[in-house]
Amino acid sequence: MVTEKEIWQYMEEVFDPEVPVLTIVDLGVVRDIKLEKERCLVTITPTYSGCPAMTRISDDIIEKLNEKEIKNVEVDLVLAPAWTTDWLTENGKKKLKEYGIAPPEDEPDKSVLFADPIIVPCPKCDSRNTKLISQFGSTACKAHYQCLDCLEPYDYFKCLR
Repeated sequence: MVTEKEIWQYMEEVFDPEVPVLTIVDLGVVRDIKLEKERCLVTITPTYSGCPAMTRISDDIIEKLNEKEIKNVEVDLVLAPAWTTDWLTENGKKKLKEYGIAPPEDEPDKSVLFADPIIVPCPKCDSRNTKLISQFGSTACKAHYQCLDCLEPYDYFKCLR
């Protein structure tokens, strides 16, 4: 009989389709796992309510658990409480930086869209001599920056609270 702990371990094998170095556990989208009789219920929360990757993530969860001989799998998408970058694991933040995406900083408690741009260290050279290029990067949850020292462009995983 499979345990919830084993299911959590299997979720470490499911990767985010938009940032493939992160597992869905690193990302913090897996909120809960319940085993009820012959059914496995996995609760997930999107990083954004309209995140296009959630269907793919749901399918990947079902496929992974089916591979592990867990056949009666249900994925429940919940919007509340809303996902926050506080749910990213420390390991996930480290993986983001190694991948070239600046992990979330401790931003002031105000909307990133209307605030003065924050200083986001370059994930390549750690320089703080950077500039905001666009509030929107390769996906809605990222902003686009450029390092003025090494000249590298990079995405910043916006802080959401």
